[in-house]
Amino acid sequence: MSTSTPSENSCKPTALPSTWLGVMGGGQLGRMFTHAAQAMGYKVAVLEPSSDCPAGHAADHLLAATYTDANALSELGAQCAAVTTEFENVPAESLSTLAAHTFVAPTAACVSIAQDRLAEKKFFTECAQASGVLPAPHQRIAVAADIDALPDSLFPGILKTVRLGYDGKGQVRVTSKEDVRIAFERMNHVECVLEKMLPLAYEVSVLAARGADGQAVVYPIAENVHRDGILFTTTVPGPNVSNDCAKRAQAAALEIIHRLGYVGVLCVEFFVLSDGSLVVNEMAPRPHNSGHYTMDACITSQFAQQVRAMARLPLGDARQHSSAVMLNLLGDLWFTNNSQHPIEPAWDELLAIKGANLHLYGKDDPRPGRKMGHVTFVAEHLAEAQKQCLAACQLLGIQA
Repeated sequence: MSTSTPSENSCKPTALPSTWLGVMGGGQLGRMFTHAAQAMGYKVAVLEPSSDCPAGHAADHLLAATYTDANALSELGAQCAAVTTEFENVPAESLSTLAAHTFVAPTAACVSIAQDRLAEKKFFTECAQASGVLPAPHQRIAVAADIDALPDSLFPGILKTVRLGYDGKGQVRVTSKEDVRIAFERMNHVECVLEKMLPLAYEVSVLAARGADGQAVVYPIAENVHRDGILFTTTVPGPNVSNDCAKRAQAAALEIIHRLGYVGVLCVEFFVLSDGSLVVNEMAPRPHNSGHYTMDACITSQFAQQVRAMARLPLGDARQHSSAVMLNLLGDLWFTNNSQHPIEPAWDELLAIKGANLHLYGKDDPRPGRKMGHVTFVAEHLAEAQKQCLAACQLLGIQA
């Protein structure tokens, strides 16, 4: 782990006048970022189209405007000493506009790569000479005629939209060119990429952070389980992750973040194949769902780290002090036992479980598949945290 010193251009928290930080996006990641920034003495302004949003409820100032609104961008840039983003689909052009007024981290150039699966895979391929980790075999589909040129070696595969896909959205499994034709038609012929399905053993993610001075830290590797394309649990340390696998994934993530010239928190997701080899899947230019465990199990949370990086302060200690299992809480929990109307889960009983740390996102409209919160179980030993998570699943009616 590297250490860093304050930058001459750092924006330290002040009381009179207040130092403001800005965030593009009003979701739960922005909410948790806001809490972390306020705890460190900053005031936070959020730009988000919806006037009723999780981050807006917590922020000191909410600009309810579109991400391309020139007046709102000008106001945010003038008010804030630095601005970040809480999700990757904020228009890169808006980040460029903000950069003319204030410090922006990550930059529009970094975010634009993560917004485009083809650009992202091209970048990963360029990094592979140093990182040793390639993306899955893949091919672009821009028009229907491209389907005829697909090699049989890419099947079975996953057809993904090049832009705007997340949590399993914009993805379809395919086994033939005919499947691709049908899926491409249903996707309204938007640009896609076909990825070869590989013999997956499990999935991991690496959270890294880099300061404006080039210093970087990397968090312990996380092992993830997804259901229906949505993260279900994150376990750290990963029960299946070897020391060699962890070192290779962490080294690859650090190579990626340095080569990007990135400032802020970056999550890089990897597939671990049945033969133990690594394949880089995608990156998220922001704090990540799989990094929520850091709030309760690490010395510096991913959100506090994001504050430090964008404010050009020394990065925090990324060491883990407790074993952890993070469980996502989806809106389905409000509709157990075939209930037609939402019923609040038994949070009091959940909190009676040793090591449980509950985080709800302030959303008042539970829907199936919607992320409403998470709970992290911490313990000295991993087996104990896993046992706590299993007890919570049984209590909440979640199939473990």
